[in-house]
Amino acid sequence: MAPPGLIHSAPGLPDTCVLFQSFTDAASMSGPAAETPSAIQICRIMRPDDANVAGNVHGGTILKMIEEAGAIISTRHCNSQNGERCVAALARVERTDFLSPMCIGEVAHVSAEITYTSKHSVEVQVNVMSENILTGTKKLTNKATLWYVPLSLKNVDKVLEVPPVVYSRQEQEEEGRKRYEAQKLERMETKWRNGDIVQPVPNPEPNTVSYSQSSLIHLVGPSDCTLHGFVHGGVTMKLMDEVAGIVAARHCKTNIVTASVDAINFHDKIRKGCVITISGRMTFTSNKSMEIEVLVDADPVVDNSQKRYRAASAFFTYVSLSQEGKSLPVPQLVPETEDEKKRFEEGKGRYLQMKAKRQGQAEPQP
Repeated sequence: MAPPGLIHSAPGLPDTCVLFQSFTDAASMSGPAAETPSAIQICRIMRPDDANVAGNVHGGTILKMIEEAGAIISTRHCNSQNGERCVAALARVERTDFLSPMCIGEVAHVSAEITYTSKHSVEVQVNVMSENILTGTKKLTNKATLWYVPLSLKNVDKVLEVPPVVYSRQEQEEEGRKRYEAQKLERMETKWRNGDIVQPVPNPEPNTVSYSQSSLIHLVGPSDCTLHGFVHGGVTMKLMDEVAGIVAARHCKTNIVTASVDAINFHDKIRKGCVITISGRMTFTSNKSMEIEVLVDADPVVDNSQKRYRAASAFFTYVSLSQEGKSLPVPQLVPETEDEKKRFEEGKGRYLQMKAKRQGQAEPQP
């Protein structure tokens, strides 16, 4: 959920606060119709502390806003019927591309809409528009799909049932079910890598995996957490983006920006008081992009009954920019070990797959 002071609708509050709006006219929406509002919009002006060294808004800041909008609408929907109260927890974020950079002084418009519900999960589609308030120009910067599960306020380990939505077309439910089954299968496939650990290497050579790999250690406090006392998905994603950005900057030693984020899987909850280690390592480089794997491990230091565990994982793609904002060539990664060479080939496969997909979408339709 959004932190205190982030949302307001009452008069007399500062203009720089976030504005919140619910859309209740089902006829004006492309998604399912429901008795409760199925779409919301959050707006916030971008400030200097949202920027990276290149002057653009951090990708992690945008990811955090996307998750806040998704958490609001999914939690609201899951509590729309009488029954046990709950909070929606982020389980997965599908691949999202950063289509256009957002700059300081622009207003981010984050709109979220429920597009599918299964028995225990909610799919939310989120779009991010940037607005130049001096010229009125708007442009699409991000599109994302998020999956949430409702957790009981009385028992954090209890997943509740999701109230169904009414679809305006039968095809919407069928298409949503296909997306649900696909993401469920992909989540299962990611668990085999959960034992991987990023280990430091003494005196690494430039352009190697060890040279740029980085880790960040963070103590989870109350401000990071939901009503349940576990970490907001948006907080985790912001930290993951920060680590990936450090890895990318160390590798190419230039300004860098987030180009895309592959599916982010949240394997387990992170509770208040845990120490989390966010580790990033370069897996693949093309001529102008870098793929970085980010792993989040949680250590329940105040609970001796639970061991360190993998909480989340994802692949981030970055590009290198000149001072003028133009794309620069990326130094080629030098994989040394067999595992690094294997990860490089896997990253190359993902890169070629996405390249072919983009080229197919760019071809004119007959």
